Amino acid sequence: MTKRTIFSIVLLLGFLGAYFYMNDFFRTAPIEITPSIRPGSVSRLNPDVYPVSFMLDGKYRLTSVKVISVADAVTNKYPRPIWHMISDSASSQTKIIVYGAPIKGMKPSVPKARPEPLQPNVPYRLLVEAGKRKGQVDFKTIEAVPPPKP
Repeated sequence: MTKRTIFSIVLLLGFLGAYFYMNDFFRTAPIEITPSIRPGSVSRLNPDVYPVSFMLDGKYRLTSVKVISVADAVTNKYPRPIWHMISDSASSQTKIIVYGAPIKGMKPSVPKARPEPLQPNVPYRLLVEAGKRKGQVDFKTIEAVPPPKP
């Protein structure tokens, strides 16, 4: 091989490496989460707010689900979770999460812990992990309005 051929190969490998690095080719895509608050019936767990559900962009074997207060996350490096579920071994594939509802194959991080009731008009953050993939979304609860009496 001539010096010119070796130089061309090294230059080509350098450009390919820069291309992959600049375009985040090896980065895993985050989990996309869509929060949904449906006015209607209220839950027994949270009678003050409407139920909150989250739809993921695909089915995932979740390893961690955590809800924290955004205000707590701003002031504390390690905010206290309001609801924290972890996978005990192998959770089943999940596409929808409802706040406070059990998730198949997951358990509370603290044994026998229950999710805290959400407060009306307070911003929260859902953090989800599925192996190396992670996702988060901020959501704000809506105060439940009692139905009018006839």
